[in-house]
Amino acid sequence: MKHSKKKFMVPFIVFLLGICVLGAIVYGMESSLRRQNNTKAELNAMTYAERMRTDIMEGIGITRALQQIVISENGKLDQFDKVAENMMADYIQSIQIAPEGVVTEIYPEQGNATGKIDLLHDKDRGEISQYARDHHTLVLQGPFQLKQGGYGIAIRNPVYLEDESGQERFWGFTIAIIRVPDIFADSVNALSNFGYEYRLSKTVSPWESTYEEVYSSSGEMADPVSYSFEIGGEEWKLEVMPKSGWVNSQYFIVVIAGGALIVLLLTGLTGALMVLEENRNNFRRLAVTDSLTGIYNRQGFDELVEQYMRQNPTKHCIVAQTDVDDFKMINDMYGHAAGDKALQSLAKSMQSFFKKDAVLGRNGGDEFCMFLPDCSYEDAKELMQQFTKYPKTFSYKNEEHTFSISLGYAEYPVCASDRAQLIRCADVALYEVKLRGKNGCMAYRDGHQMEIRKQLGFALKDISENLPGAFIIYKADKTDDEIFFANCELIRLTGCKSMKEMLAYTKSSFRNLIREDEQEKIEKSIWEQIEDGHSNDYIHFHMRKADGTFLPVLDHGRIVESSRYGRVFYVLIMDWNSMQRHYSDKVQFSEK
Repeated sequence: MKHSKKKFMVPFIVFLLGICVLGAIVYGMESSLRRQNNTKAELNAMTYAERMRTDIMEGIGITRALQQIVISENGKLDQFDKVAENMMADYIQSIQIAPEGVVTEIYPEQGNATGKIDLLHDKDRGEISQYARDHHTLVLQGPFQLKQGGYGIAIRNPVYLEDESGQERFWGFTIAIIRVPDIFADSVNALSNFGYEYRLSKTVSPWESTYEEVYSSSGEMADPVSYSFEIGGEEWKLEVMPKSGWVNSQYFIVVIAGGALIVLLLTGLTGALMVLEENRNNFRRLAVTDSLTGIYNRQGFDELVEQYMRQNPTKHCIVAQTDVDDFKMINDMYGHAAGDKALQSLAKSMQSFFKKDAVLGRNGGDEFCMFLPDCSYEDAKELMQQFTKYPKTFSYKNEEHTFSISLGYAEYPVCASDRAQLIRCADVALYEVKLRGKNGCMAYRDGHQMEIRKQLGFALKDISENLPGAFIIYKADKTDDEIFFANCELIRLTGCKSMKEMLAYTKSSFRNLIREDEQEKIEKSIWEQIEDGHSNDYIHFHMRKADGTFLPVLDHGRIVESSRYGRVFYVLIMDWNSMQRHYSDKVQFSEK
């Protein structure tokens, strides 16, 4: 056995070590390369962001040079075209001046004449232009599409003059329209040549934190590094990342190829072993687990109880047996799917109620078992009573229906010397509860009969088919007397072949068994007897059969209170004609 275990464990350990070593190497190399690439990208972002800032500052420098000329000429600029011509550069779309905020001069004018607008009152430019004027700050607006093609950014520099008293007044704006990305073409070309994806953004305005894109490469960006700088009260941000990603997978080919052969060989072997082990565990789990409820089946339950008692021969413990009261009625009335839900609900309530060290099992059908280690009668008494009263429901057609249980329990070693005897004692206590009316719990005591089960050996089906009399059960409701059950003799009297056929022709109503001209009178008589304090009623009427004929019958009914259905009538129906034939010499009958 030791050799066999070693034979399987060694390859598995080698596999784990190989994966760990290979993983550590790959992770270390990947982390190192990522850090290197990240540091390099941060340096490039800073370098080229500063270059772009310098490029933009050149455009700003034009507006400031023009500003100085306006100030030196006290607001007059007689040779604007000549001055502007000397300031033009490849990346400049146009140079403008706007006295009082109104653009009056543009160079070159050709193709740019439509730019002569009132900046302070323009709907697209007014707010930011007023901000520049009121805050004595240069502003950049854009990017926006140029009519000549491409995109541009407007640089507006407010100009202020002093009057004779030294008071400052707003003169207007000196303006340069720069083309993007032409103004920082060298920087973006360098980033592209170095293998970077990039995105240049700026805040929409000095008072907003939302960014808008100025220019970017065409590739996707994931987790880029960024560098920010400020111009004209707006924050600019350059984001970059390598086009091939932060880690180039080719870098690891040599390392991965070196370990791939070992990993693949060991993976195949290990995988086969894992599958075999998993299948074995699954079969083992299936062998001891109840598929419907997910708790232990009887085999799994017995094994765990046996193991505990073998390891702790002197410790007290409790075994309980429980089942669902009238479970067959649940199946018959609501269907087996509802019965399964009731069983699942009971299993869940057991799991939620009892401690984790409790062993819970299903014997089969509606019978369940519980094992409470290190527990005595005194410990279990209140617990078992509480669980028996614990609400238990199942769902049927979106409605919750309650059900009850009966429970018997026994203590080791007080009642029994082994597991099998202990379970039999709990079983006897359970059926003592059944004989006493169900819906309760009881501990096994000396004197309980071990053969008590035979008293409950007659199923409802046997009684229903063989009882020499017709009976029916229906809801005691003046307006909704729904039929719950009828035995075979009652179905025969109505001329039907099945319960389903009888319910169809009566529309599930006892009232429809009574001849129409007698219905009101009969129902009135029944309820008068009940309301006068009688639990039993006696009435004679003509029962309507399925073929439309009528049979005179004697009705002997009793009203009872049901925990599940409220008030119900249990009714014996006797054939009046048959009674006359057999008892006419002993009883005087009269037709009413």
